[in-house]
Amino acid sequence: MVSYCAPSTEHILIVRGLRAQETKRPSSPPPFDTPQTPLLLSRAHEDVQLPSDFGMSRTGQLTPTGMDIRQYLERKREEVDQYLHSVIPSAETIPTTLHESMRYSLFAGGKRVRPILAIAAAEAVGTAGQAVLPVASSLELIHTYSLIHDDLPSMDNDDFRRGKPTNHKVYGEAMAILAGDALLTMAFELCIRANAEHGLDAARQVRLIQELAVGSGNLGMVGGQVLDIQAENQDIDLATLQSIHKHKTGMLIRAAVRMGAITAGATPAQLDDLTFYAEQIGLAFQIADDVLNVTGTREELGKNPNTDAQRGKKTYPTFYGVEGAKQLAEECVTRANDRLTSFGTKADPLRELARYITSRKN
Repeated sequence: MVSYCAPSTEHILIVRGLRAQETKRPSSPPPFDTPQTPLLLSRAHEDVQLPSDFGMSRTGQLTPTGMDIRQYLERKREEVDQYLHSVIPSAETIPTTLHESMRYSLFAGGKRVRPILAIAAAEAVGTAGQAVLPVASSLELIHTYSLIHDDLPSMDNDDFRRGKPTNHKVYGEAMAILAGDALLTMAFELCIRANAEHGLDAARQVRLIQELAVGSGNLGMVGGQVLDIQAENQDIDLATLQSIHKHKTGMLIRAAVRMGAITAGATPAQLDDLTFYAEQIGLAFQIADDVLNVTGTREELGKNPNTDAQRGKKTYPTFYGVEGAKQLAEECVTRANDRLTSFGTKADPLRELARYITSRKN
């Protein structure tokens, strides 16, 4: 079992509390061969912008690992962007409006955190060669589709994303929904390309598709979105908040790390360690995002701040205060990085990515 940063109860008990007004459905068994590790998740989907001084400590020294994380992130972001540009149809491809809408959100300036986590996990295990690029990029397609749909009037009703009008404000609600649908579907095509283009064996390919489906579907991100909506304007307790965060964005973070590791041929022990790491940084990501929603400005966030309070959502600062929540996030990062000892310096990018999560400004 994984130790968390806050007390938790069994997920089924928490979900029953939120489903009090729903018709009860028989529980279904977990997907085949799905690791039964508790799932940890952060609420916010937003990609993060790298602070100008990130990669340096407050005293101006290099990060604890001695690496320049800014340079690493920029190099990997460029690799992912180049691959995405090569596989996403141009805006001139029929149906043109659909592809223009897809590209509008996909190339809106995200930092590619999830793909980079997958790449860094593959590097920590050993090497996956070019096969990791389509796998990593599939995560960005899922992430972007979720942002488009989250911003819709029926969901969070946001007008801005990364400082630009949201997709439905530019292309209309119907086209925004279809652009998200297309990105979601194409994500699984990219997982197949890892086999077709780079010879990834079929058994690993099936595992990757399973990880992506579980991380993004009813047992992961989508399920978390349901719990999040049901919790609005409700007097939820800390255990319920934690359950929401186990299933929304953090499940995709978990999938990112595991998919990178699987692509590189991780052993069961390595996969266990990296899963623990991913679950801890998933929670740290969420806590940091909750804090930024309170303390950030519209210029920093690229969208309006204080939206959680406006929607009647309880967050980690609600229970711990801003400073207490920050400390909780730091403890998660420490636990995550402590689990990477067996990987040596090959896991330095993962260590710095964990620290990045709590130092970001948006």
